[in-house]
Amino acid sequence: MVERADINSLLSQMRSIRAEMQQGVAPMARPELETPAISRVDSSGFAELLKGAVDKVNEHQQEASRLRNAYEAGDPSVDLPQVMIQAQKASVSFQAMTQVRNRLVTAYEDVMKMPI
Repeated sequence: MVERADINSLLSQMRSIRAEMQQGVAPMARPELETPAISRVDSSGFAELLKGAVDKVNEHQQEASRLRNAYEAGDPSVDLPQVMIQAQKASVSFQAMTQVRNRLVTAYEDVMKMPI
């Protein structure tokens, strides 16, 4: 039953991270209120959101490293499931960030290929 509690804890943490990410995104505008002109996008909000995501990935990796080192040193307060869960969090968050980066690069390349 301990494994089930760890899974539920992990799921709740993933949900809270998703909620934090969604709070950083501006609400969608209603089309009937928009003018025909192109809307200005707040680039500082995007930059802050991206920086926050990178910082979160870094935190996960540092925590995984800290737990792994503590487990290897024989710290009795750290058990193997904690280490493995944190390592998986770090791995998944890094893979997700890599995918975001790849899609941003692809989008940039597509924009640069557009005729002027």
